Amino acid sequence: MWFDTILWLVAIVAFIAVETATTALVSVWFAIGAAAAMFASFFTSSLGIQAAVFAVVSAVALAIMVPTLTRHRKEHKPPVTNGSPLTIGKQGIVLVAIEPGMPGRVRVDGLDWQARAEVAIPQGARICVADVDGAVLLVTPVTEATSVE
Repeated sequence: MWFDTILWLVAIVAFIAVETATTALVSVWFAIGAAAAMFASFFTSSLGIQAAVFAVVSAVALAIMVPTLTRHRKEHKPPVTNGSPLTIGKQGIVLVAIEPGMPGRVRVDGLDWQARAEVAIPQGARICVADVDGAVLLVTPVTEATSVE
């Protein structure tokens, strides 16, 4: 009886070790099943019954969690992989003059960015980030009327 309990405890530890070594949920279902089988080992010495409990509980845990995790994954947008969307609305300064159709460089929040504009903006002029296109900022010149610091 105690041998079965120790066997399932070792299985739990092994499945948890595998789970912590990976970046995806691959063996947590089996750890749950092994815990249920270990609990069953307190009441029966039949390894067959314990193995059946392990298989059924693992399958049920997998069947319940996969749809839940899939739905949860679809609800969340992927994370911002670069900081460019965070600069929208911020002001900066032109480092390299921007000509329509030609990129220039701007500094926003202490970082240098490639930038485009629909109008010519000279070096040293203040800009405001209107939108982003990948890692390129789409900027507009700041006038006295729109200047807010």
